[in-house]
Amino acid sequence: MIIHLLKCFGAAPGGGNAALVVENDGSSETARQTFARERQVSACVFLDRQADGAIVLDYFYPHTRSPLCLHATLAAAHVLLTAPGAPATLTVSTAMRGQALQLARRAEGFFIGLAPQPAPVVMLEKYVPSELMGQHMHLLSPPVIASVGSPKLLLEVADRTTLRALRPNLELIADWSALHQVSGCYAYCRTGEHEYEGRNFNHRDPALEDSATGVAAGALSAHRQQSLRLHQGYVTQQPCLIEVQYSTQAIWVGGMVQRST
Repeated sequence: MIIHLLKCFGAAPGGGNAALVVENDGSSETARQTFARERQVSACVFLDRQADGAIVLDYFYPHTRSPLCLHATLAAAHVLLTAPGAPATLTVSTAMRGQALQLARRAEGFFIGLAPQPAPVVMLEKYVPSELMGQHMHLLSPPVIASVGSPKLLLEVADRTTLRALRPNLELIADWSALHQVSGCYAYCRTGEHEYEGRNFNHRDPALEDSATGVAAGALSAHRQQSLRLHQGYVTQQPCLIEVQYSTQAIWVGGMVQRST
């Protein structure tokens, strides 16, 4: 087993959301979940090389297996595309749903190309955002569920002050998400023409709040049908920046990756 620790989407040197990339592991799903829980890194991805040369990515958070995690995918892209003799681009697939992902190394960082995915159809009553957030919510646009592989409930709030002050009902969000097959809530606000800041709520423990959520950035881009820059991690003191390039053919989610010692 070879384990790589990387930080992804960091807005400054040394920063970013941590992920473990694991190679040469043939353990069971149960063992992988135990590994992720014991390491307590925000995400682990296992690289499974098939007999035909195909590469499958299997994602685990400390609390659950996931169909897709883009910051862990970005970490995997760094491992795969910086190896001696590696190509500049590579196509891989996900373990749970067989979703195709394009990995690319560019001058400005590593990028993942993917397509919007079907999102669960959920009746979103007006009171739902306020209940989940534990306070009266005045949203600037209707709540929507969007997905590039891991569905998010997107909630647009007025400004940074409102966003950073949120203290949601994490237990209720977890229960609601499990019921509707949604991967938590993503609250965000607009800070410029194509600039946004966001926070992800997908853990029962507030200490596990994500510093960068690539699937949310992709979902927001798909929903708004535009390229964007998404800032995250202010509350966790790990400032991150996610770049998303939108087209009708593909959504490219990318940023910086650094090896961590």
